[in-house]
This record gives sequence, structure tokens and C-alpha cells, in this order.
Amino acid sequence: MRQPVFFLLLIGVMIGLPLGVSAQTPFGLEYQSVAKVVHGPDTLRMPWAGGLNTTHFSSIDLNGDNQNDLYLFDRQTRRSLTFLNAANPAGGRLWQYAPEYQSLFPAELTNWVQLRDFDCDGRPDIFTMGTISGSIRVYRNVAGAGGRPTFQRFSDELEYFDPGPNGGLININTGGYNTPAIEDVNGDGRLDITTFNYINSATIHYFVNTSTAGCGGLAFQKSTNEWGDLRTCYLSCSSFVFGSETCRSTFLKPNHTSGNNLLPIDLDGDGDKDLLTARDNCSELIRIINTGTAATARFTQAGVSSNFPATTPVRVPNFPAPYSLDVTFDGRPDLVVTPNVFDHLDTIETRQSVWLYENTSSTAVPNFAFRQNNFLQKDMLDVSDKAAPAFGDLTGDGLKDMLIGGVGRVTANGFYRASLWFYQNVGTATVPIYKLITSDYLNLSAKKYLSLRPVLVDLNRDGALDLAYSAFGVRNSSYNFIAYIFNTATTSQPAAFNTASPVLLENVPARTYDTPCFTDVDGDGYVDMLLSSNSNSADFPGQALRYYRNNGSQPLSRAFTLVNNDFGRLRTPDNERPNNLAATVADFDRDGQPDLATIDELGRLHFYSNFRNQAAMFLDRTDVLYNRTLGRYENLELGSRIENLYTITSADVNGDGAPELFIGTETGGVVALGRAAVVLSTKPAAQALALSVYPNPATTTATIETPRPTRLAVLDVLGRRVRTAATLSQQHTLDLRGLAPGVYLVRAEAANGQTGVQRLVVQ
Repeated sequence: MRQPVFFLLLIGVMIGLPLGVSAQTPFGLEYQSVAKVVHGPDTLRMPWAGGLNTTHFSSIDLNGDNQNDLYLFDRQTRRSLTFLNAANPAGGRLWQYAPEYQSLFPAELTNWVQLRDFDCDGRPDIFTMGTISGSIRVYRNVAGAGGRPTFQRFSDELEYFDPGPNGGLININTGGYNTPAIEDVNGDGRLDITTFNYINSATIHYFVNTSTAGCGGLAFQKSTNEWGDLRTCYLSCSSFVFGSETCRSTFLKPNHTSGNNLLPIDLDGDGDKDLLTARDNCSELIRIINTGTAATARFTQAGVSSNFPATTPVRVPNFPAPYSLDVTFDGRPDLVVTPNVFDHLDTIETRQSVWLYENTSSTAVPNFAFRQNNFLQKDMLDVSDKAAPAFGDLTGDGLKDMLIGGVGRVTANGFYRASLWFYQNVGTATVPIYKLITSDYLNLSAKKYLSLRPVLVDLNRDGALDLAYSAFGVRNSSYNFIAYIFNTATTSQPAAFNTASPVLLENVPARTYDTPCFTDVDGDGYVDMLLSSNSNSADFPGQALRYYRNNGSQPLSRAFTLVNNDFGRLRTPDNERPNNLAATVADFDRDGQPDLATIDELGRLHFYSNFRNQAAMFLDRTDVLYNRTLGRYENLELGSRIENLYTITSADVNGDGAPELFIGTETGGVVALGRAAVVLSTKPAAQALALSVYPNPATTTATIETPRPTRLAVLDVLGRRVRTAATLSQQHTLDLRGLAPGVYLVRAEAANGQTGVQRLVVQ
């Protein structure tokens, strides 16, 4: 299966695919703290970081100042987050969100990430799951400019040597849901691997590092299949057997794939590794003391405790994962515990999911004192899950307030519901300050919605903002609807909404998380609707973005008529529809023309300048994020996991005439981007030219469409041209008769040198 990929990569080198063409516009966006946010008496220090759900913690020096900074990997979204160890103006140190370092980490990290120094050069390297489920991939950290890390792929799989008669090198398999521990277990200075077995997570496999190098190396041999003679049972969250004992049968099962976390750590100061472990569908962290040695662990029932730490035991929402590192700046490793769920099937509340225990001991025996259950989260906007921001004046004072739809409000009877968080702008038109007024605006949690995506827009042209929203509920979770409630107040009064009688838009798709963007597409003074939808059925055929024109008729619920069910012909680089799309429209580049910005499930921002005047197939840019620290334009990367759910909106909240861009994240937070403050000398590289190839696979002919006139060349796996179309055109029909069945590349080149490549399968 790897050979075709190799050939395609080889062709890319052979035909000289360009890195990009110098663009003529200096427009760019950058991370900005666009407004202060206040919760009660506290002003959040990093409100626009985007929230946290299921984070893995590691230490690394990001900026070359010889201070350990923080790297976080969110398992649920596959997002990297970076925090600098910075001076606190009030004295001491603090963690400062520093998104400019996030792009230093590979985008393809998945499942779990641990930063560990395997080659003893003082720079932590990356260990993560490989392309084969359960395998371990390694990236080596080599010195970059200014002491910043630079990661190079070192190994796609770690293997161990089996000395048996049918042995040899065998892939170390940790399982798709377990999180292994990359730690020195036996005290010889080399990184070993412990992991619950990938079949049933019943025993711990211990792979000892047998490297003969003076330090470092990644050579392994399996020491035992049952480290510490321990086996897990499912009678309870803390049931184990030891030695020759066997588990009794049980009916306790997790809600989804079983998994276990573990951390070998010396808890009693005797020089050997004890164990902290937890399993899926449980909230407690289990401590097990090692009564053996560093070389040969021995666990017993007497050493088991489910109340750890003793003073305030861990009780995270689900599946605790422990991390040992110094986060309180005193040189002693503390304990951080977070939920390690891979998805959100358990619908847990994640606003308070990062538990911090400070190590207050000055000896080798740690003493973990509970400090908070919202470490870092306390300083962020975080509504738990699937944030959806909207902006507009709801108090009648002329200032833009903020609504955030979120999923995670736990009601009095314990149900998990969606609600609207209302933040009033108590600042000014140029210096906004958003103060939390309520986490259940209009009491919409009583509607039992499982999703709420609000839009503030004047639908009936009376000068007052109305409330529209996309939602679905408990009774029929597969039925999504778009509703609106007219604002019966005047523009100078606080908004008045009668939530008892929302009106549903008729004749629109009904897939979960369909999201409307209301904007005047045709310039006739009526707000039309661009609907981001995953629907593609016999009733509602089409692609990711649909254009519904507001024809001005009454009632409004029937005024939106479908004009284009594949607006902009938006496609992924693989020529597929972008899933879970969200869109917003504003004049971001300040050229007097509206631009379209979208984000999909892979967390990448797409920018379509002056979309009204684009061809039928829109031309995008993705490298609109300017990284001032690294001095380059980049793609915005907010996590690459399929099925991530993001929203996007825009508003000029600081009155500078340039709209800011706000992205609601899967992890319940909001990311804010503002226009880069200066004209930049570094020009962004134009993105690869989009092209649509259909049908694909093809037999006798294939049609190729591009957003601007191009010439075509079809190349085989050896890079030879087998078909050409030399005339510049936006649409070509290729004759494929006579071509052998197989994989080909279609290369399109515009007059300005911009190039795009798409794979074509000929049958």
C-alpha cells in the first residue's frame, strides 16, 4: 500500500511542484487578545486561547531561554498548545499563552504525545502514536534558530527484539486507546516503555531499553508481559489481582473501547517506580506501591489505594491521566491529572478538567496538595464543548456584546445540555471588556438542546438585532433546525426575545450541526443565507455550502429560496467536500469588498477574497496567519481530527474599522484573530491552485475545472506526460482512451505560474 504514495511523492519532486508564488497583498491575520474578559472579580489572563478538554502535558524550552515551558496536546482535537514560562509583573513566574510556537510541532501528531529526551542532548523529543494504530512514532528535536525546537521524523515504529526461535524485531503495540509511559523505569538513565497490553488492557508490558550507547538510544527487549505481577479486573475501578490470583467474572464494561493510563513514579522515595493508573469509565486515580526493586517490580493488594492523593483524591469526569512535571516554578515535579477520553460519547463537563496538585515536599517523598481543578482553564473562555460565538448589541447601549453557545451545562438533575453564555460589553466601543452575566441566557437550557449555534442579525430590517440559531434536541438528536426569534425592542432598548415561539426556517436541510451565515450575497439590501451543511440526500442534494437568497417575501420563514447547492465549489485538497464547515463574511482585507472565511473539521482556515467577484469555483488562501515571532505566514492549525466541530464569526469589536475573526472550538473556547498591525515585508506564498477532477475514477473522459484559466498535463507514475491541454481554459475535457488502468496525476498551471495537482484514477 505504500508504493503508490512513494511514487506520487516522487513525481511531485520530479515535476518541480512550486512552494508558492509571491502574492501581491500584504493582508494577514494574527493571534490577538482583542478584548478583556471578566468572570466575577477575575480578569482572565488568556481568554482567547481556545479552551481545553483532554490535554497531555510535557515540558520543553520553546524560546531558547533555558527555562522549561509548557507543551499541551489535546487528544480529542489533536491540537498543540504552547505556553511560555514568563516573568509575572507582580513577582514570580506565570504561564503565558504563546500560540506562535504551536506551528513548530508536526501537524500529524495523534492520540497521545509525550516529550522525552531519548538522545541525551538536553532537548526533549516527540513520542506519539504512529500511522499504524498502537505503534510509536518518534521525532528528534534538533536545535533550531534562536534555540527553538525543530522536529525531524526519526522513526515510524519502535520495535523490540524477541530472542526466541521465531523471534526477531517486533513492533511495540500500545493499543489504540491506551496511553503508554515513556519513562526510565529501572534507573539506568535510558527511556523504557510500559504499556497496558493492546488486546484487553489486563496486564502491563514492560520493554526495557537495551541500547549499548553511553546514553540514549532506542533499542528494546520485552522484559515481562506482567510488570509487577499485576492484572486488572473489571469488578470495580480499583480491582486488581496479583501473582497467581485470577479475576472473577464481571459485567462492568466501559461505554466504548477499553483503555488504561499509567505513570511509573517513585511515591515513597525508595528509588524504585511505584504506579499511578486509571481506566476508562472511571473517575479515580489508583496508587499502587512497589514492594520490589527498580529492576523487578512487585505490586500487592496492600499497596492499592483508590483515594489518592489522600487529602483530596482525584475525581476527574472520566479516565484520569497523570503527568509529573513542575508547573509551579519551584523545581519540584507536581502532579497534573486530566481526563483522557478520545471522544465525547460520555458527554462529560470539561470546564474543570485539569486538576493540579502541588508538590509541597522538600524530600524525595512527594506530597501532593490539591490546588485547583481548572489549571490554565481558569484564565480562558471555556464553555466546556463546541463553542459558537456571536456578537451584537443586546443591551441597547451601542456596544457589541458577546453570546457563546456551548454544550456542557449540567442541569440540576444532572443532564448535559446546551445553553447561551451572555457577556455584556462593559467597556467602550474601542476598548471592549466582556463581563459574564449569565451562563444560561434566555433560559434556553430548559429547551433540552444538545447544540446551540447563535447568530445575531437584523432579519426583518427594523434596525434591531434578531436572534437566529441552529439547534437540535434530546427527543430527536438527528433532526437539526434553524429558528429565529424577532427582537421586539427598539435599537436603544435591551433586546426582548419571546423564546416560547421561535419560528423555524422551512425547506432547508436538517443535518446535525448545519450552520447558517446571514449576509447580503447579491447586494439587494436583504440578508441572504449561506448554509454550511453536511446534508447530501435525495431531498437536499448538494455540497458543503449552499446559497439561499432572501426574496423579500413574507413570511420570512419561507423567504429563503435555494439558488446554488454547491456555492463556491469548495473542496479539500483530495477533491472531497469539506465536512462540518462553518462560514462568515466580512471585509477582512479592507478593500471595500466582502470576503468569505471558512473553517472545517480539520481546523484549517480558508480565506476567499472578494467572493462576489470570484469564478464559480472559488480560489482560496490558507496561509493568512502571520507569525510575528517566526517571521512567516502560516496555515491556522486548530486540530486535525476528523469530526471536529468549529464555528466562525466576525465582528469589529474594537472600533478600528477592521473586523476581527472569532473561531469557536470543539474544546469549548474561542480563538481570536485580528488584522496584522503593520504592512508586512514578508509576502505570503500563494496556495496550490484548486482543481476539481470528475468523474474520479474515470474510464474514457474526465472533466477538470479550475478557478482561473490553466493548461493541463497528465503524468504517469514515472513522471511522463501522457496527455496535455495547452490552451488556457477554466474547464478541460480530457480524452483518456488508450491509457492503461492505474493512478495518474493531473497538473494544472495558470498563466501566473500558480500550480495545482490532483490524483486521477483511470479504470
